[in-house]
Amino acid sequence: MKKITLMPLAALFIVACEQAPKKETIAVNYPTTQKVDTVDTYFGTEVKDPYRWLEDDMSDETGEWVKTQNKTTFGYLDNIPYREDLKNRLEKLLNYEKLGSPFEEGDYTYFYKNDGLQNQYVVYRRKGDEEAAVFLDPNTFSDDGTTSLAGLSFSKNGNLVAYSISEGGSDWRKVIVKNAETMEIVEDTLVDVKFSGVSWKGNEGFYYSSYDKPKGSELSAKTDQHKLYYHKLGTAQKDDALIFGGIPAEKHRYVGGRVTEDDRYLMISASVSTSGNKLFLKDLTKPNSKLITVLDHTDSDSYIIENVGSKLYIVTNMNAPNQKIVTVDAANPTPENWVDFIPETENVLTTGTGGGYFFTEYMVDAISKVLQYDYDGNLIREVKLPGVGSAGGFGGKKEKKEFYFSFTNYNTPGTTYKYNVETGDYEEYWKPEIDFNPEEYESNQVFYTSKDGTKVPMIITHKKGLKMDGTNPTILYGYGGFDISLTPSFSTINAVWMEQGGIYAVANLRGGGEYGKKWHDAGTKMNKQNVFDDFIAAGEYLIKKNYTSSDYLAIRGGSNGGLLVGATMTQRPDLMKVALPAVGVLDMLRYHTFTAGAGWAYDYGTSEESKEMFEYIKGYSPVHNVKEGVEYPATLVTTGDHDDRVVPAHSFKFAAELQAKQAGDNPTLIRIETNAGHGAGTPISKTIEQAADIYGFTLYNMGFTDLPNKAVLKEFKE
Repeated sequence: MKKITLMPLAALFIVACEQAPKKETIAVNYPTTQKVDTVDTYFGTEVKDPYRWLEDDMSDETGEWVKTQNKTTFGYLDNIPYREDLKNRLEKLLNYEKLGSPFEEGDYTYFYKNDGLQNQYVVYRRKGDEEAAVFLDPNTFSDDGTTSLAGLSFSKNGNLVAYSISEGGSDWRKVIVKNAETMEIVEDTLVDVKFSGVSWKGNEGFYYSSYDKPKGSELSAKTDQHKLYYHKLGTAQKDDALIFGGIPAEKHRYVGGRVTEDDRYLMISASVSTSGNKLFLKDLTKPNSKLITVLDHTDSDSYIIENVGSKLYIVTNMNAPNQKIVTVDAANPTPENWVDFIPETENVLTTGTGGGYFFTEYMVDAISKVLQYDYDGNLIREVKLPGVGSAGGFGGKKEKKEFYFSFTNYNTPGTTYKYNVETGDYEEYWKPEIDFNPEEYESNQVFYTSKDGTKVPMIITHKKGLKMDGTNPTILYGYGGFDISLTPSFSTINAVWMEQGGIYAVANLRGGGEYGKKWHDAGTKMNKQNVFDDFIAAGEYLIKKNYTSSDYLAIRGGSNGGLLVGATMTQRPDLMKVALPAVGVLDMLRYHTFTAGAGWAYDYGTSEESKEMFEYIKGYSPVHNVKEGVEYPATLVTTGDHDDRVVPAHSFKFAAELQAKQAGDNPTLIRIETNAGHGAGTPISKTIEQAADIYGFTLYNMGFTDLPNKAVLKEFKE
């Protein structure tokens, strides 16, 4: 067992979660969901799809179904006696000032700030020692707080700003350009921008990416031909120049362009899936210059992080699963000319640049380690971090000798530090004043054994002195996909759970990026079952070690993690008491037919590519593995009615299947947030309401008729 945090405790305060009195059963009368005779044939096998009609998320029938399901769900949640107490505590704990790391643009220093319970963070700025003033307030974008700021990009001299907004949580964005000094809008708003940043070329214009807008307004319409455009300031969007993409025979689902800090090169990445990319370069100093091919295949993940004149620095996992940095001249940039700059190590590398240095962050069992190098590849120092956890933000503009980084772990709220690149010294810049004492909590990293013998790390966080008697309410969280790493970070929402004596466990499953490309690939396509086995083994470990028991275990995950929860609960319904799949990919036979879903094929494969793949996917697809007469755990499916990434039809179908086939008394409900998307930009008010509903549902179905630790509520009420 690896100890992560063990702070001295001034006054030991143990929360006892003893066997709760048996809860009263809340009667649920599920709406009847219409079935249709839709059948698809895959390699000679017929598969029924009785709830296909729910894929039409804009139809009146689906809208009525959503209203009826929400009425049923909220009718149930309204009867949980301590739901309002949880909401009040969440509001209390979240009501503190939150500050982002400052950054400089032109003559100003900018930063994000939330006074406490503002639905959206506000952008402030100051000049020199002047008092900070509001620059952009997204809370004014809409009455209900559902229009959010989705991106902010300044021109070279900082005089112009292009910012994107998301309405109702949609991935489709609008881009507004203003004079940063006068705040006057300088041209018409750009529309239908998706999966894109904004990268300025000097002060003349910028590059952005998008798809052709589908005909009609269906949220689920397929979008799979991404294009890169150049927008010259003051011209109409219809006249924007197509820089890359749009060739039918060469379909790229994700295309991005970024200009180097010295404005010399445009770097273009083009991918057919979420893993692997081609790489191109355009010399912006030469009019009408042609694209230079750096990489002409998608067998690796590679990107240009820096240049000094024509010398390029490239981060790549080509022949280096844990990533390395190479150098090459832009005149001959193909891989045979690459020279190792910072070689691969046994730990996974991510990197940034700032102040004329490289900062390489390594994940050591999902924990941060940061090294500083000069531009000749010489190690300057290891940055001694404030503790054991996750560091972020190491990087900034080349000429700035100070920048800011953040540090956090599961029981330490995120703190910002100001770093001097020459001395390596740093000082605390901002620390949140939150009604939570991290010294009363501990995080421990353990390694457990999965079904095939693989060792998997998991971090378990809880109140110190908690009695391990198998009765602690526990949330097991996981993701396991898309090369994404779950590293320690503090969540105020999770703090409320732990205050109530809850255990919060995060498993670093295969499919993620914690141990590099090999770890990722071990959880993809025909290896996807490894991810579910890892998660099941995590639950079994928690039960075996008496942290909890099946009666007090909940599993939770979102998006690809929603698939994880759906597959785990259908394969091992006896393992947990509560299942919480959020915005999940749950119909694995059809996921690739919606929006940009086809781009997820690297991780999943598709039901159309081969009989073997079809049978494998069908074997775990949650929608297709709900069986009649099985007692599934109490389930609260959550989704947004405007989710145009993982369309709500996934959750709709899964909930309908569960309600039709569930045996026993465990409720199977779906909570559908209206005017909401995949999660980004969700107003804090909606976040609080959803968290209170999830925790209330979870504790109530674990048998708690009252909150395990009412003392916390008493304290804050006083």
